[in-house]
Amino acid sequence: MITSEELKLYNRQIILPELGLAGQEKLKAARVLMIGAGGLGCPVLQYLVAAGVGHVGILDDDTVDISNLHRQILYSITDIGKPKAETAKQKLELLNPFVELTAYNERLSADNAERLINKYDLVIDGSDNFTTRYLVNDTCVALNKPLVFGSIFKFEGQVSVFNYQEGPNYRDLFPEPPPENEVPNCDEIGVIGVLPGIIGTYMANETIKIICGIGETLSGKLFNMNALDNSMSVYQIARQKQTIATSVTANQASAHDREISMETLTNWLAENPDEIYLIDVRETYEFDDYNIGGVNIPLYELQESASIIPADKKLVFICQTGQRSKIALQWTQPYLKNEKYSSKL
Repeated sequence: MITSEELKLYNRQIILPELGLAGQEKLKAARVLMIGAGGLGCPVLQYLVAAGVGHVGILDDDTVDISNLHRQILYSITDIGKPKAETAKQKLELLNPFVELTAYNERLSADNAERLINKYDLVIDGSDNFTTRYLVNDTCVALNKPLVFGSIFKFEGQVSVFNYQEGPNYRDLFPEPPPENEVPNCDEIGVIGVLPGIIGTYMANETIKIICGIGETLSGKLFNMNALDNSMSVYQIARQKQTIATSVTANQASAHDREISMETLTNWLAENPDEIYLIDVRETYEFDDYNIGGVNIPLYELQESASIIPADKKLVFICQTGQRSKIALQWTQPYLKNEKYSSKL
C-alpha cells in the first residue's frame, strides 16, 4: 500500500492520468537490477529511486576514482576510494527512505549472473564492456527478463529496450562481440560529462514506462543522439532467427570476418579504385581534420543517404577506431545489399 507520506512525495507524477495511483503502485512493487553504478548508472539510479521503484539492486565491483566525478555526480570528492555500489546505496537511502536498496560489490560473471538477475523483474545495463553486455543479454533472454540498454561514446549515446514483449534482443543488433583489444573505452578516448546524464535519463524513462505499462517503448528500436550537434535518429531493429551464443549463418559473414586492415584497404584502392566506394562514417569535423579520401557520411546519416550510394560497388566503411564502421555494417544490412567491409584509420 502507498502511505500518506509517499503520496506527498510522488504527488506530481501520481496526478498524471497516464500514471496515476495504479502506476505508482506498480513502481513500488517493481524489482529492478542496475548493472553498473558509473556514468549511466548514477542518473538511472537517482531518477528511479526518486520515482519510487520499490526494490533496486546495485551491482558494481569498482571504487570511486577522482576521474569519475565529472560525470558520476552521485559521488563527491569525499567518496574517492570507496566501493561504488555501497556508496550509491547510502546516498540513495537519503534521497528516498521508502525504497529497498541492495548493494552487490561484485562483478557480474557466468557464475553469478543467473542467480542475481533471477531476483529481479527488469534489468538495466549500464556496463562499459562487451563481455558484460553479452552476458547480461543472454541471461535476460534465458530468464525472460526485459532489458533496458544504454551506451555512450565520446559525444554519442544509444538507448534501446531488449527482450520485451517478444521483441529483439541485443544479439539481433550485434550478433557477436568485437575483439576486446579493438574497443576503446572512456579512459582512452574520453567522454563529455553531461552525456551519461542525458542517456541515463532516457534509460530511466524507458524503465518507468515498462513498469507502468504506459507510452511507447524503444523495443525494436535503437535511439541515437549526438550531443555535439543535437542530431537524433531512431533505427528499427529486426529480430533475427538465431540462438543465444551462436554465430551468424555461413552465408551471412560476421562483422569480425568483414574487418580489413588499412594495408588491405590501401591495396584494394591501388589495384581496383573504381570497384571500391569508401565511406568515412565519422563526423564532418573529424573528416575535415584528417581523412584518406572517399565520401563523408556520418554514421547517423547513413540510412537517409542510401540513395546516393552506388549499388554496384564494394563498400568499405571507415572511422578512427573501427567501432562506428562496424556498427555501419550492421545497420546497413537490411537496405544496402552491396558487399561490405569495415576498417579503421
